[in-house]
This record gives sequence, structure tokens and C-alpha cells, in this order.
Amino acid sequence: MTRRGLRSVVEAMEGWEICGEASTGREAVEMAGRLRPSIVVMDMMMPELNGLEATHMIKKMAPETEVLVFTGFAEEALIHQMFEAGARSFLMKTESKENIEAALHSLAAHKPYFTSEVGEVLFAKFLHGEKNVSTDTQAVRLTPREREIVQLLAEGKSNKAVADILGVSVKTAETHRASIMKKLRLESFAALVRYAIRNNFVTA
Repeated sequence: MTRRGLRSVVEAMEGWEICGEASTGREAVEMAGRLRPSIVVMDMMMPELNGLEATHMIKKMAPETEVLVFTGFAEEALIHQMFEAGARSFLMKTESKENIEAALHSLAAHKPYFTSEVGEVLFAKFLHGEKNVSTDTQAVRLTPREREIVQLLAEGKSNKAVADILGVSVKTAETHRASIMKKLRLESFAALVRYAIRNNFVTA
């Protein structure tokens, strides 16, 4: 339904064309590499590969492609991570049609765009005199591959399924899992799932 609404906005814009739609993060990366769109509108919560990891991969593969994050989450750490991954615009799903159009036009000119709502989240700690806010994602830096594995495991994938999706051996997947648990100082799979939910890898 979200994609349909967004499609109707873009299709009404003169000179714009939608070249593809993806239902998973991996599909989005594959299609972006094949179609080389000018702009990718990226959701954060997608099966198999979340928007953060998908954005990392797309920008590495096609640096000329701009990424507009379109999400229901507006947490400071998440916004910073998306900009670090290469996104240049961050919009909430509650934004007006006019803001969506403005963001697309801005990205078409390779200029960043975000609304006052996102700006307030980004600069809230400075406005309130907070020097630093500790989060799980700031305290421990997982590699892109480790973040992929955390999401797949939190979605209930077995070690074999993770290995098949990533194209590695089951032994390698098991080694990655053990390394992640040790790095995050987690003692159970349930704790790993809670970590994934807190850090927006998956939804509860």
C-alpha cells in the first residue's frame, strides 16, 4: 500500500518514471545494480536485508544513485547511520505529497533534503544541551556482513538458511554467529533478537 501511494505521487510528476519496485532489501540491491536508477526510495524495515545495509550496498555499487529514506522511524542514531551510508534525504511516511516531490527534485539535482521534523530529531540533543547519547549501535560497531547476519537470524533463519542466502558454508555462518554473540556480549538467541529490535534491524 505504501508503494502504491508513492507510485501515484511519482507518476503524477511530469518527466518522472518508475523503473522498478522491490519487496525485499536484497531485491532492491539487485534491481538498483541492474537498472541504475537516478533515485532509490528506500524503506528501513524490509525482509532479508534492511534499508541501512541495502543503502550501503547500493551506494558502493552505484555511487551516482541518490537514496531517499522513506520510513516510519525517526531515531537520531538511525538517521545518522543512514546519512553515513550515503542517503541524502530522510522523510517520514507521514510527510505530505509536496515534501516528497520537493525531496525528489532536490535529489535529482544532487542536493540533500530533509524536513524540519527530521531536523528536530537530528539536533535535539544539542538544543537540550546533551553532549552525548549512548546507544547500542554507537557502543559496538558491527561490520556490514555481521549486521546482515543479525537481521537474518532475528527473522528466524537457521544457520543453513543464512549460509544459503549469503553464499557461504554453514561452518562460516556458525563462526560469524559466534563472533557476533561474543562481540555484543550476548548469551542467548533471545538476547540477540532483543538487540536486533532495539536497533531497528527488525520490528517486534
